[in-house]
Amino acid sequence: MTVRAGQDHGAPLLLGNSSRMKAVRADIESAAQTDAKVLITGETGVGKEVVARSIQMSSARRDRPFVAVNCSGIPETLLESELFGHTRGSFTGAHRDRAGIVRQAEHGTLFLDELGEMSLRMQAVLLRFTETGEIQPVGSERPTGRADVRLITATNRDLLAQIAAGAFRKDLYYRLNVLTIQVPPLRERGDDVLLLLEHYLEQAALGYDLTRPTLTADASQLLLAYGWPGNVRQLRNVAERFVLLDRRQPLTPDDLPAEVLPDSRASWSEVDQPAVRVASGAPVASEGAASVGEGLWQRMRSGEDFWHVVQRPFKARQLTRADLLEIVDRGLRETGGSYREMVRLFNLPPSDYKRFHAFLYQQGCNLAVHEYRRNSVDRAHVAKTDHAAPGEEPLVLG
Repeated sequence: MTVRAGQDHGAPLLLGNSSRMKAVRADIESAAQTDAKVLITGETGVGKEVVARSIQMSSARRDRPFVAVNCSGIPETLLESELFGHTRGSFTGAHRDRAGIVRQAEHGTLFLDELGEMSLRMQAVLLRFTETGEIQPVGSERPTGRADVRLITATNRDLLAQIAAGAFRKDLYYRLNVLTIQVPPLRERGDDVLLLLEHYLEQAALGYDLTRPTLTADASQLLLAYGWPGNVRQLRNVAERFVLLDRRQPLTPDDLPAEVLPDSRASWSEVDQPAVRVASGAPVASEGAASVGEGLWQRMRSGEDFWHVVQRPFKARQLTRADLLEIVDRGLRETGGSYREMVRLFNLPPSDYKRFHAFLYQQGCNLAVHEYRRNSVDRAHVAKTDHAAPGEEPLVLG
């Protein structure tokens, strides 16, 4: 589940001097003058939540809560309960009445990300809320009150195409699409690429306590020419990789990730996958340049714990699911497929086991353990075979 709430008094970061970003800032300023619903569109990784937060911080609700919900990160069967609450006994596990997320955003802003992933049933529930403002908890026979929230939604989907395909409600679309802000992809923002890169290099260098690298002119030109299909999120990951190289000399084209080079056939969908590949059902680690996961792993090996090093930046979207999967894969390989042992390895107390496993489950990162355990047994068997004395039968583990 991805839910973030709080009264963030710092201005959100919306860097960029391109004409497209100046237009976005003008749209934000206009939207902030009203309480009208806003639909933010744009490709994955362009910074739609940053735009939503910018609207909040420029509006009369700036001192009120901003609550962000990733609709694709909550199972469809739980989303209604998470948003609007539930009554005791309304379903298995509902041991008490519970107020929903909408109540947390009272007098503030509710940001629904990944709107296009919402099921038709949930779209009908959301439509009722947008029409009346009434909150009806799951299990309640009638609404229990109204909510005063400013609703901002976002999607990377073409909702008009989804409407034509019968996957999105036309009436909900027009309810939510009062004001529209389209966030441009990074490839259409010109020199903003280098401006953002400098910012993320500085941020990563401070975070890892490493030297901020510089780039040669040739390397910078290649980054400008690249299409950035993963947008700002991909750029941030690349900047972090540059920092983890820990080079004292300016980075050259030879130091750039393969996907940004002109002759590269790697796509963002390939780059954004974890440093894990499954061949014949066996997990193996990828090879190549230093990964984000390597830096995180070394910090935990130095004594920092998983919640601080991995979970907190993941929740803040500073890490991708690919980074999280890389850490989980490496932990399972280290422990021979034991999640309980991995809790200890990640410097957590045994009492955190359920919380740790629940977090991985919610993010879809609870990898199956049988292959790791089988590989561990195979390695032990080989080791015993290699060290058996002449004429001695090796111990077979099974």
